Amino acid sequence: PNRYLAGITEVALKNHVGDKTNWRTMLTNNVVDENLIEWREKLKQYIPEEALPYYLDNKRETQMEFPVLQYPSKVKSLNLDKTPLFEGKLKGIKGQYLIFEDNTVFNVRGSEGYYVGLTLN
Repeated sequence: PNRYLAGITEVALKNHVGDKTNWRTMLTNNVVDENLIEWREKLKQYIPEEALPYYLDNKRETQMEFPVLQYPSKVKSLNLDKTPLFEGKLKGIKGQYLIFEDNTVFNVRGSEGYYVGLTLN
C-alpha cells in the first residue's frame, strides 16, 4: 500500500534474490524459465512481519508475450552519441528495447533526454 513497505521488503529479499537482469542474455532469448510459484513460497519467510498482510499467495503467474520475430545472435547496442542517424528493420520489442534485423538494439529508457524521431515504411 506504500513505498515504505515495498522498500523494506525489497531490502529483505535482495539478500536472497539477484535484482539485476543480464540484458544481453534477455535480448538473445537465452533465458531459463523459472517456477515463480516455488520462488514465491521460498521467499515468503524473508518478508518483514509488517509487510506480510500484503503477501499474495493466491495469484497466478501472468504470461507476457513480446512481439519478437527475430532475436539477435550477438547484441550490438545503439549509442546515439556515436550514431545519431540509424536505419533498420524492426524485428521485435522486449521490455525497454527495440530489436533490429542487424542485431542492433536500442534502449529506449537509456536514451531519456534525447529527441528521437521514427519513420515507418
